Amino acid sequence: MGKSKTVYQCNQCGAETIRWAGQCPGCGAWNSLEEQLRAQLPKRTGRYAHYAGALSTVQPLAEVQVEGEVRLSTGLSELDRVLGGGLVAGSVVLIGGDPGIGKSTLLLQALAKLGTIQEGRVLYLTGEESLAQISLRAQRLGLGTAPVRLLADTLVERVLAVVQQERPEVMVVDSIQTLYTEQLQSAPGTVTQVRESAGQLLRFAKQSGTAVILVGHVTKEGALAGPRVLEHMVDTVLYFEGDGGERLRVLRAAKNRFGAANELGVFAMTERGLRGVTNPSAIFLSRGKEAVPGSAVTVIREGSRPLLVEVQALVDDSHLANPRRVTVGLEPNRLAMLLAILHRHGAVMPGAQDVFVNVVGGVRVHETGADLAVLAAIVSSLRDRPLGQELVLFGEVGLTGEIRPVPGGEERLAAAAKHGFKKAILPQGNTPRRSVENITIVPVSRLAEVLEALRE
Repeated sequence: MGKSKTVYQCNQCGAETIRWAGQCPGCGAWNSLEEQLRAQLPKRTGRYAHYAGALSTVQPLAEVQVEGEVRLSTGLSELDRVLGGGLVAGSVVLIGGDPGIGKSTLLLQALAKLGTIQEGRVLYLTGEESLAQISLRAQRLGLGTAPVRLLADTLVERVLAVVQQERPEVMVVDSIQTLYTEQLQSAPGTVTQVRESAGQLLRFAKQSGTAVILVGHVTKEGALAGPRVLEHMVDTVLYFEGDGGERLRVLRAAKNRFGAANELGVFAMTERGLRGVTNPSAIFLSRGKEAVPGSAVTVIREGSRPLLVEVQALVDDSHLANPRRVTVGLEPNRLAMLLAILHRHGAVMPGAQDVFVNVVGGVRVHETGADLAVLAAIVSSLRDRPLGQELVLFGEVGLTGEIRPVPGGEERLAAAAKHGFKKAILPQGNTPRRSVENITIVPVSRLAEVLEALRE
């Protein structure tokens, strides 16, 4: 009887056993054994070579020959923005999002445009849908005659044999959870199958120069399903965000070896597929003609793009012993901290009231530049006094009540002035060296100065 190709390794202590067991025989941890391929002898280590190809000799940094970075434009400006200018040859991109958010639609549109440029040297690999389903989607999008080649398969070894003959410039894998390798006995979608399948595709991309885009499933929490190491293996990680019932979709770069991380692309879902939104601030600021209490506008930075968004707050009497603190698009712990600062350094405390904060348009704020707008919206709702539609605020609020500067102050001011705002409350450290036309600047250094400026 031949030696088994697989072993079971503990993800806690690394102990190995040839049979699966509920408890690790080494450290005693439960349900920690995962199937792994048995390490090969040195003469057969080609499968375990590093992702960039064959091992090379040691070279001084100054003598390494660097070729010019060649990028392929996808034909979708917002997608190119998030990728850092386009697809890099030999790169691997992982894109995840909720079911029905539009991942397959976006990639099919991108391949259709790339196929025209690359004369059909693009491949769409599907493991979840039939070729007829892909064709029907293409017809609905008006792409029925696009030069895109299709392949329906789930066995990695068979797929690699086909693509090595096709030699496509760009290949989409939809999705990585459906692929499996015959060298493992576990079912498709398991941790070991996903990791091994992605590893083989990654090695192929680096050695052939084909740009590979992997579609990944997400968990209920919105994170990419499967092993965490998958995000470390690939070059770029993109998240497609948004509510399936809403028109707007947001594509965010969480990791990018060839461009800025946290870059943002905005798309609108139409009958003909996804369309890039070149000026998303105009959509996020589509407010009524009259100013209302509890509304404030701030300028956040997503990658290299300043983005104007509206922050809404509602402070209402609570009938509960513990008043609620609810946020949508903002970190809940951030709201709790800002309320404590407002009480300690501003003598304003909605202790017996529920506080609800919402970032309009489905945008998720990950930076601290929106602190001033959140506090201003809360104070406006609590006092039942509107702030005015020509006011914009940005800045970080510290625990001692100081207003701290944020990066890109001049770019944020320029974006606010472009959209017609006449007054800006900002940190003193972000005061521009030259006056900005048509906008009054109110620099502040303490929370008390902010509250005084809001009374005016």
